[in-house]
Amino acid sequence: MDQHIKPVELAKAYRLLNHGPTVLVSASHGGVDNVMSAAWSCALDFAPPKVTLVLDKATATRPLVEKSGYFVLQVPNVGQLQLTYEVGHISANDTPDKLAKAGVELFRVEGYDVPLVAGSSAWLICKVLPEPRNEQVYDLFIGEVVAAYADERVFSDGHWHFETADPSLRSLHYIAGGNFYAIGEAVVADT
Repeated sequence: MDQHIKPVELAKAYRLLNHGPTVLVSASHGGVDNVMSAAWSCALDFAPPKVTLVLDKATATRPLVEKSGYFVLQVPNVGQLQLTYEVGHISANDTPDKLAKAGVELFRVEGYDVPLVAGSSAWLICKVLPEPRNEQVYDLFIGEVVAAYADERVFSDGHWHFETADPSLRSLHYIAGGNFYAIGEAVVADT
């Protein structure tokens, strides 16, 4: 594991998604790993921390999540722009070697048999909280965050530091048609 990756206390894990980034979703089952990008995910609760994620039935990642009961949400960054676009627009159903073609490097952390995408700015390992009706009717999955990690160069002490970190570590926000925004400058309201 990269020396810059540090655990995030679960009470602050929601902050990894609170700013609405595009995410990379990874999962594994039966020796098969996959990664896809998704724009529809968000923090749901604090204690225990929970997230929501929309996974269309046509994706190759969804059956891996359903069979394993786990998924990982990664916060990709500007340095992963092309990778993020490619894993979201190429399906492993059609291109089984899509991860290699997109240059995805995976790693695992002790205690969890789920793939994490190297080079991301944050990782949330999630256990599916089964809600069969939501999953079938709305493609909506709920996950409890069981472990969280972040690159300390851009997230530490429970806060993002995009304004002082290398710009390549800024999170991506998908708009449409291959267009993304990188998170901008910090502004603070009077309190």
